[in-house]
Amino acid sequence: MEPPLLILAGGTGFLGQHLRRYFARAGYRVRTLSRRASGPDELAWDGRTLGPWVAALEGAAVLLNLAGRSVDCRYHAVNRYAIVRSRTDSTRVLGDAIASCRNPPALWLNSSTATIYEDTAGRAPANTEAAGRIGRGFSEMVAQQWEAEFNLAALPHTRRVALRTAIVLGADGGALPTLARLARRGLSTPHGHGRQWVSWLHIEDFCRAVEFLVAHPVLEGSLNLCAPEPLPNAALMQLLDTYYRPRWHLPQPRWLLEIGAFLLRTETELILKSRKVAPQRLLEAGFHFQFPSCRAALADLLPQLS
Repeated sequence: MEPPLLILAGGTGFLGQHLRRYFARAGYRVRTLSRRASGPDELAWDGRTLGPWVAALEGAAVLLNLAGRSVDCRYHAVNRYAIVRSRTDSTRVLGDAIASCRNPPALWLNSSTATIYEDTAGRAPANTEAAGRIGRGFSEMVAQQWEAEFNLAALPHTRRVALRTAIVLGADGGALPTLARLARRGLSTPHGHGRQWVSWLHIEDFCRAVEFLVAHPVLEGSLNLCAPEPLPNAALMQLLDTYYRPRWHLPQPRWLLEIGAFLLRTETELILKSRKVAPQRLLEAGFHFQFPSCRAALADLLPQLS
């Protein structure tokens, strides 16, 4: 009997590499759609047009789309266009590919983002799938267009789940290695006023949550993938400061962050927007987090960075 097949679109980055290893250990055969296919289980695609790769979707247990241009850039017109189109084009063509299959994938998981919710300040309740307040800025509109494209295709035989993923913490990718490197050098102080909420998820719980969604066919629609305990930015930076104990501390007011973001060709929104999100549907379905608190997550991950 052949192992179940998981197709990863855009699966060569931080999240994709972890998912490949995780599902391979779980007994899946994992094949990747990549712009630079090289290995036997990598298939070439451009993220926009149908091609020979479509045949690989026949009979797949899971299709997981992680494709999308990085948002770690300046939000000028050219980059905004590329950010939106990389997400909507890849989602559209995957929907077309599934529709053309005689034996389509049983489950389509498509990336989205917890940034779809508006900036949530102070003691306001965390955004849940049922009661979250959708924002109106550029990042929120990207997420809405992404999910709209995902829901557009008529696919009666394929279950669909949009993954509204928060910041994923890992020792070998994502935001944490950069935050840790800066904290060692004294930049373990709050970003701006430090009251903005940070929603996050340990990489192990991210992989476990994806596996949980595969195993629970009643779950469909949009789900928040985040730990149940968001924390203020100042609290996150304090955890890093306690671990690294730098000899000096450099303040990070907003005006200085704006200059730094300009020089690094990125946007301060990535660290200044307040993201307060709760994984209501995961918890109600019975998912148990291995790392529910950021303190526990960092205690596991930071020694791997030292």
